[in-house]
Amino acid sequence: MGINQISSFHTLYKTPNFIGNPRIVRSYCSGEWTEDIEYLDESGSVIYSGKGIRSVEPGLDDHVMVGGLKKPFLNASAVAKIVEVVKRWKWGPELETQLDKLQFMPNMTHITQALKVVKDSDASLSLFRWAKRQSWYAPSDECYDMLFDGLNQSRDFDAIQSLFEELVQESSGNEVSLFSAYNRVIQFLAKAEKLEVSFCCFKKAQDYGCKIDTQTYNDLMMLFLNKSLPYKAFEIYESMQAAGCLLDGSTYELMIPSLAKSGRLDAASKLFQEMKERKFQPGFSIFASLVDSMGKAGRLDTSMKIYMEMLGSGLRPSATMFVSLIDSYTKAGKLDTALRLWEEMKAAGFRPNFGLYTMIIESHAKSGKLDLATSIFKEMEKAGFLPTPSTYSSLLEMHAASGQVDSAMKLYNSMINAGLRPGLSTYTALLTLLANKKLVDVAAKILLEMKSMGYSIDVSASDVLMVYVKDGSIELALRWLSFMGSSGIRTNNFIVRQLFESCMKNGLYESAKPLLENYVNSAAKVDLILYTSILAYLVRCQEEHNERHLMAILGATKHKAHAFMCGLFTGPEQRKQPVLSFVREFFQGIDYELEEGAARYFVNVLLNYLVLMGQINRARCVWKVAYENKLFPKAIVFDQHIAWSLDVRNLSVGAALIAVVHTLHRFRKRMLYYGVVPRRIKLVTGPTLKIVVAQMLSSVESPFEVSKVVLRATGDSVMEWFKKPIVQQFLLNEIPSRADILMHKLNILFPSSAPEIRSLTPPKPLIAGKGI
Repeated sequence: MGINQISSFHTLYKTPNFIGNPRIVRSYCSGEWTEDIEYLDESGSVIYSGKGIRSVEPGLDDHVMVGGLKKPFLNASAVAKIVEVVKRWKWGPELETQLDKLQFMPNMTHITQALKVVKDSDASLSLFRWAKRQSWYAPSDECYDMLFDGLNQSRDFDAIQSLFEELVQESSGNEVSLFSAYNRVIQFLAKAEKLEVSFCCFKKAQDYGCKIDTQTYNDLMMLFLNKSLPYKAFEIYESMQAAGCLLDGSTYELMIPSLAKSGRLDAASKLFQEMKERKFQPGFSIFASLVDSMGKAGRLDTSMKIYMEMLGSGLRPSATMFVSLIDSYTKAGKLDTALRLWEEMKAAGFRPNFGLYTMIIESHAKSGKLDLATSIFKEMEKAGFLPTPSTYSSLLEMHAASGQVDSAMKLYNSMINAGLRPGLSTYTALLTLLANKKLVDVAAKILLEMKSMGYSIDVSASDVLMVYVKDGSIELALRWLSFMGSSGIRTNNFIVRQLFESCMKNGLYESAKPLLENYVNSAAKVDLILYTSILAYLVRCQEEHNERHLMAILGATKHKAHAFMCGLFTGPEQRKQPVLSFVREFFQGIDYELEEGAARYFVNVLLNYLVLMGQINRARCVWKVAYENKLFPKAIVFDQHIAWSLDVRNLSVGAALIAVVHTLHRFRKRMLYYGVVPRRIKLVTGPTLKIVVAQMLSSVESPFEVSKVVLRATGDSVMEWFKKPIVQQFLLNEIPSRADILMHKLNILFPSSAPEIRSLTPPKPLIAGKGI
């Protein structure tokens, strides 16, 4: 065979150089060989003879000329040739050189078919990227799908991400639809749990307007739900709703429990109904999550409805579901339903666990159902569970609250024998019970055991002491306080003061003095109110030995008011100043912003005491200074020539009497010396002091007429009355004392130091002795 014959089969190809428009119009060579060519077989026999094959340009023509006929390459042959070249050269410049030398012009169909055959991902990528540089290349969803499939099988996710970027660039430069490739990439990455990368690809696909299919949405949601990121899953679910896509069965199984557990119960219920409408059968996990979440959210009716629906579908509740339902109904206070579920649980063959026993016992105990709680408690012990301190405490505290001492002590001893440490609240409840039952010795024993457990017992001991004080059990309180002192237990000054006041109220003055000394020695300060209250007891005291105790108690206060009292009853030589100056000096030392009410109380009681002792001049000095310091600012009112009045409704009996005498003396001076006469004068006494003041004034024939709450007279009549010598002597305290006015009888006149509590018994007329 000649060289021409050989060259007809082995034509050398030139690599084409495409420049310009890729849609090149093919031009065929016009030259033909004119000589005949004989084709021989191996034995030399002629197979065929005819004109030679016309030359073609490699890579541009998709056929050869056989004689005068165009003979196209078969697709199968072209694909096989491409596959052969790719499998041999794999990748790199040599592969591209060999592909450029193909005897035919490939198309995208050849490339697509070849990619189906070539299994090596690197070789497939090399072939694809060579094809992208050819003029005949057209983007294909199918090509990308096969490439992504191959890369996914080889788990080369970096290459998938790189190819995805090429896909994005290509789809943005050409108006082609590559939606299938976009979705496939996102699905592969999601199933491979490449969370960030898959979500990034999802966002890019959305930005380029790619239509995301249902499978992609479901895969992404399953990824985020499995990664415990329900809110991201919900975000994707909302995008899915906007796109009109629906969940599949497996995604329902994940989505509904996640929505329920995250508190989006309405959305979970909506999906649950949607799932049933689409004929999907809800699994146990959906029922369990909805029952649990609805119960915890307080939607007990809905929870029970779903529970019954689950039973109707043939599913059997688990122990966890029973526990959840019982817990929900117990916390909602629906103990009857909880107990019914408890029985159903045991009937289903489930054994209640330790936590469930504890919850049922404590809830019934706290609701006051002690018999039932005790019964389940015994059942718990038989089941081999050791009750917790909390369980013991709830039972013990409720027995204590109901006053059942024997049951409470039995539980306490059982708790100690079990080696458990009672809590502070348990000890407090038990001690309070024992205190209320007046079991001092038992309470002391429990308190010392509490101390041995490492608790601070000062507060608890003081609480017990306060129980006795409030109950009025003063002897028990003193006994308990003695125990506290012998045990080195401290109490607070507030309770000591309360106990001291209780002792004073019950006349236990001998016991009160040590309490006050303890109070003062512990750096507590006796205030003016406390001192005044002691003085009030002295005013009402009728027995001489009690008076001595009260005087000693007043001295033990170490209050400045006591020094004032002592100085008030001494002579001017010892005081070295007149009474009025001495009183003014004391009242100037009072902080009226803080002690105005206390000072007013002190004046009322002090004036009672001074009147009782017949110290009228000293009493008038105290009233005058108190009025000057505006302790009683609205007591005296001068309404020019119309009316003058004195209001003594807020005063004690002694203060009222002194105020009336002192004020009438002022009115007399004003009327006689200055000639000012009002139309009328009123003494506003109120119903309580009316009789006392009226009887005092009747002894000197006063013109005042008595009405319900007021003593009133005209100014002229009072003017005439003031001119009488006996009235002048009365107002100047110069009436001789009478022997029948005894000090102890004044206790009837002054039944209480508090101005709001006064006796309605008519007293004898007050005739004051000469002032000292």
